[in-house]
Formats: sequence, structure tokens, C-alpha cells
Amino acid sequence: MTSRQRLDLQSVVRLSELADYIVPFTIRVVGELGVADELVAGPRPVAEIAEATGAHAPSLCRALRALAARGIFTEVTPETFALTPLAEPLRSDHPLSLRPAYPLLACDVAAWSRFDHSIRTGGAAFDEVHGQDYWTYLAEHPEESGRFDASQQAATRLELRSILPAYDWASAGDLIDVGGGNGAFLAGILARFKSLRGKVYDLPHVAAGAAKLFADAGVSERAEAVGGSFLESVPAGADTYLLKRVLYHWEDDDAVRLLSNVRAAMGEGSRLLVLEPVVGPTMDEFPTGRLYDLLLLAMAGGGARGQEQIEALLQRAGLRWDRLISTPMLPIIEVSPV
Repeated sequence: MTSRQRLDLQSVVRLSELADYIVPFTIRVVGELGVADELVAGPRPVAEIAEATGAHAPSLCRALRALAARGIFTEVTPETFALTPLAEPLRSDHPLSLRPAYPLLACDVAAWSRFDHSIRTGGAAFDEVHGQDYWTYLAEHPEESGRFDASQQAATRLELRSILPAYDWASAGDLIDVGGGNGAFLAGILARFKSLRGKVYDLPHVAAGAAKLFADAGVSERAEAVGGSFLESVPAGADTYLLKRVLYHWEDDDAVRLLSNVRAAMGEGSRLLVLEPVVGPTMDEFPTGRLYDLLLLAMAGGGARGQEQIEALLQRAGLRWDRLISTPMLPIIEVSPV
């Protein structure tokens, strides 16, 4: 085989791996079943794992063997499986557990099956398939909304690890996390910085889940959940406003509407922190922001923006980009009133 043929074969194998959706779907299923939790104490026969998780043993064995071929789980003896480093984060008790991060939501799968619509038209595939936008759909389907919130909470645990050391949060005063879901990010900040107080502000059916989370984090006395729509108004009086992975969900006009509502709520000494991917110009780079960009295109019709685009939105809303603080995950954009 020539060097060119070897290179061609390697390219075919690599492309096949990248295009495969079998492994991602299987990871999501074994995560939802809680397979990794059954292996914390050590290797177990697949029949026992299946009985504990309510799975069909022969089918589960096939699934675990497929994942083991990718280094996720290992078959230590025939039909007996154990955890590997790649499988450890699928445990519920892992400090950075990703078990709830990858739900297999039928509504999402159906939308991705029509991703061609997004590429052809620029419109959200989700809206095309379901006849309504993502957030309206979740509001009408509380079970799927809860699973979505859990996935965001799992991502938040990773974000807190990288974002908290990168900024002077102790100076933030009273915070309002606008569009902060069930309050997981706010709870993480308040748990670390005992002098702070805060509110999470999101749609009523989402904010309703914050009370238990605040209690579990031991911050109930310093945290409050407020229900409402940030496209209509934002609570006033905070020293610091947060928008984490929110702005890029919206097309420009709605994004400006949201930012304008935040600006109206801010005092002259308030600050706004925007935490979301900022897409750079290098074409061959494939950072997390570019992946989020496609996710948003499929699900919401929004998209990640570059610095100039974000600055233009801020300017329209009477706000000013002051600086960007890099973190291993989301950058922090510090914003002030003009």
C-alpha cells in the first residue's frame, strides 16, 4: 500500500467515525439507564446490570461492547463490564457528572433529522418540524423541559470550574442571572462567595425549579427565583446582571430587545456580564463556539457571534463592551451602560 493509499484509508476511517451517530445515541441511552452507577463498586455481569436498570440483557451487552470498542467501558471477562476513565463521568456521583448532560430527547432528534432545512433556508429545523419554537415547545412539555434543564445544570458544573477563578465575583454585589434557568449557575456563585445575594430570572415554569436547588446548595437565604419574560422586562436594582448562554439564542432584533430591557433595569453603576462563545475569524479552527453555532441554527435559529457583531448589538441597546476575560470554557464579556 502506498503512502497516499494509507492516507486515503485513514481519512475514510476518521470521517466514518465523525459521521457516526450510533455511538452518541448509545452513550445517551446507557447514561439515561444509569449503567455507570451500577459499576461504581467494580465489574459486574451484564445480566445483573440489565436487571438493575430495566434493560434487555443481550441488547445491553451489544451496546456496551460497541462502547468498549471506543474506550467507554471495558469487557473484563465475557459479558462482564467495568468502568474506564471515559465512562466515569457517566456516574451520577461523579463531581463533574455528565450523565444528565446528554438526554435523548425525541423532539431534538426529530429536528436534527431535518437539519437540511436549516442549511438550505437559515431557519430553525426545530420550528419546521414541530410548528413552534423551542422554548414554547418546552413550556408545553414539562417532562422534556425538566430533562433539558438537567442537561444545562450538568454543563453549568463544568462552567463554574473554569469561570469562577477567572473573575472578581466577590465584588459583584447583588446579582440577577437573567435567563438563568433553574438557578444552578447562580447557586454555584453564591455557594462560593458568601457575601453575595442574587436572583434568577426566567420563565415561571423554569424558575419554579430553583427553590429546591437553592436549598440543596445551602443558599436559600441569599437567593430568590423570579418568574417573567426578559423580552418584556427585567427586574431592576442589581449591581451585576448575568447573561450566560442566552444572547446567542436570539436573532439580532430580539437580542437588542433583551439587552435594552437589561439596560433599562441597570443603574449607572451596574455592570452586565455576558458569558457566551465569541466566534473568531480563523476558518480552520473548530472551537466550542462553532459547535454551539450549529446547535443554535438547528434548534433556535440564533447563532454565535463575533466581537464586532456583539459590540453592535450592545451599542444599539445603550451598552458598551469594556473588556473580554478568557476562561477555559466561555469567555466573560464585561459590559457597562453608555
